[in-house]
Parts: sequence; C-alpha cells; structure tokens
Amino acid sequence: MTQPPTLYLHPAVFGENASIVAGFSTRGGGCSGPPNASLNLSLSVGDDEAHVRENRRRLFESIGFSPEAVAYAGQVHGAAVKVVDASGLYRGYDGMVTRTTGLLLCITAADCAAVLLADAEARVVGACHAGWRGAVARIVVDTVAIMQRLGAAPDRLRAYVGPCISTAHFEVGPEVAAQFDPAFVSRLPGRPKPHVDLKAAIAAQLAETGVAEAHIEVSPHCTVAETGTFFSHRAEQGRTGRMMGFIGIKNSV
Repeated sequence: MTQPPTLYLHPAVFGENASIVAGFSTRGGGCSGPPNASLNLSLSVGDDEAHVRENRRRLFESIGFSPEAVAYAGQVHGAAVKVVDASGLYRGYDGMVTRTTGLLLCITAADCAAVLLADAEARVVGACHAGWRGAVARIVVDTVAIMQRLGAAPDRLRAYVGPCISTAHFEVGPEVAAQFDPAFVSRLPGRPKPHVDLKAAIAAQLAETGVAEAHIEVSPHCTVAETGTFFSHRAEQGRTGRMMGFIGIKNSV
C-alpha cells in the first residue's frame, strides 16, 4: 500500500513535550500544480490562492491548529522581530515571538533557514527567517533576547534550524563572504567563489546567546540538493513554492 506523503518534519529537539507543536513542511501532499507542486504554502509566488488555502488547511489540520489561529511573518530579508498575540500577517518582520497559547507562528522558506525556538517551562516560543542577510544581522540573537524579555531563559531554550541551503551549494560573492566570520567560509576544490556554512553560522549565534549545544538541532537536509522533498529558490531558478517552519503552544495543555 502506498504511504501518504509526509506533510512535515518533526524536530526531535522539542522532545515529547505535549504543549509545543513545531515542524517544517515538505513539498509533498498538496494540491498545487507545477512549478509549485505540490504543498506550496505561499501566496506570493503566483500560485492559485484556492490551492494555497487548501494546502495550508491540510497542514494546519494535521497538527491540530485552525488556519484562523496563525501568525505569518511578512518577510523582507531583514532583522525586525515582533511580539505578537493575535493571528494575521505581520508585514516587514522576519521574526516573531509569542506567549499566547493557541497561536501558531509561521516562517516561509525555500533555501533560507527557518529557526524555531521554545522555552516550554516559560511557555514562550519564537520563529525567525534567517537567510544570509538575517544571519549577518543576527536576527537569531535578537529573537532570543526578545524571548528573554517575556520570561524565557537561554538554558531552557530548545532550538531547531530547519532544512536550508548547505555549504556545498551556498556559493556567494566575496562581498557576501566578507560579512561572515571566516570560520564559516570555505573554498571548495574547483569552485572559484567562496561558500558559506549558513547552518553553522546560525548555530554559533544560538550558542552565543546561551543555548546549550545539546539543545540545538540542525537539520541535515539541503533544500538545493533535495528538490524532490523541498522547494529551492536557487535550484529551481526562482520559480517554485515555499515551505513553512511553524511553532506554537497548544491551548489544551
């Protein structure tokens, strides 16, 4: 019997805590056609709105959330982080933090990293979008700082760096590489341009804030290399859908 497509990956770092729901969607199990096939979750890539709404319904239903209880970051590849307590689209923000139960925070991505954070004891969660600009601007550090203001403690935080572009495929110009610590820049054999390890750069920033290394999960998946599972803006020349990283606190716990 054919198994149904996996709608999302479940981060192990959040353990079996029943109060936290978190994950990162795949491209499978939706109703969108090419080039957004099939679980495209973005309304900004030219997909039919009805398809996107249905895709979102399928994902949110699978995790026990209503589509009306979702906060979306209106991302601009910046570093602004907002405390939210209601659903809706928050234009101009690449990060969100909440302690409101029953509210799901969502970050879209298709090569950039969606970073998910939770302090289950304080019941504070956060999510941010970290491409190279966000990483250079240290949006992860700012997100943790705002979570602390709401009662989170770094030593209790759990963090997930979702599937994104890997070092092997993240070739950048020297002007971009110069903005990263040299520890995260490499020269690969036969490649004229430098490559950046975005995942390691983000993980290092998380550790800098006080999150324990054992509490940081970095996805091994590369969106560019695994286009059968994930959308990739780079691999698909900009004509593709978007996944979502999501995190929230359940009402029932």
